[in-house]
Amino acid sequence: MTAPVSPESATDGIPDVFPPTLREVMLRPRWIAMLALCLVVAGVFAWLGQWQLGRALATAPVAPGTTEIVKPIADVVKPGAYLDGALVGQKVEVSGVYLPGDFILVSQRLNDGREGYWVTGQFRLVGVAGQTPASLAVAIGWAPTQAAAEAAVARLDRDASAPVRTPVRLVGRLVSDEGPVVPPKDHPMELTVMSPAALLSRWHGTEGVDVYRPYLLADAAADGLVTISAPPPDERNGVNWLNLFYAVEWAVFAGFAFYLWYRLAKDAWEKEVEALADAALADAAPEAAAPEAAASTGSFSENGPDFGSDDGSDPNSGGISEE
Repeated sequence: MTAPVSPESATDGIPDVFPPTLREVMLRPRWIAMLALCLVVAGVFAWLGQWQLGRALATAPVAPGTTEIVKPIADVVKPGAYLDGALVGQKVEVSGVYLPGDFILVSQRLNDGREGYWVTGQFRLVGVAGQTPASLAVAIGWAPTQAAAEAAVARLDRDASAPVRTPVRLVGRLVSDEGPVVPPKDHPMELTVMSPAALLSRWHGTEGVDVYRPYLLADAAADGLVTISAPPPDERNGVNWLNLFYAVEWAVFAGFAFYLWYRLAKDAWEKEVEALADAALADAAPEAAAPEAAASTGSFSENGPDFGSDDGSDPNSGGISEE
């Protein structure tokens, strides 16, 4: 015959509080607000990515031979402005003078497969009256050895220090800044890249002077130097790959904003479920310990030794009294 089931035993194993689902946690006002914030951030990232993509595709290829037409530098780029990707390698002309004491060597420069040194200088442009003076970094020429480069620097310094200096006309290609890098540890003052920003920190007399971001590769080298090889740029590619990379990067950032929201919500849900499980275990521990204690007490009373009896007999006598 089956024993009747009590209401208490029928509800055993059924938790009083059910843990929430991940969906329920995500639909709470706090996480809805967090999602709205992530939408705003992702929208900004998406707009930046679209802008970079437009810049990447808007760079139309120039007509063949355009970069070989010599133009005044004022028609190509302004001081302090970045050089447009389609204009990298454009031939320009400038007039001005070199400033003494600012001829600096750049090492590890290849010229037709041979490693050597570039001799660079600060070229102060002859501006229109009333305009702010401007300086342009010029790669004057290449030398195979440091000794040859230093000898050329000495000659250039001597000519630039003359009491009377006549402005000279330079023609060359405009090239974008290569960006500063950390110099070698054993030669902390050595330059290994052509960076007008790095050269500017070593030039003299630059206070109140505008500086061009790109630099000029001179078509004709100074005495004692070799002309730097500068072939015409590739005119077939009309895509700015750097801007395209930035566009992809912003798209990744937008996706990461949503992933971050999901990850934070899931972490909160997991912590809440874990806390409920720990609370359930803590509540169940005293209830499980009580029957065990009662069982151990009852067992001791029933099976433990009997140290006395009501009839006053000696427990060691085996129930036989002495005469």
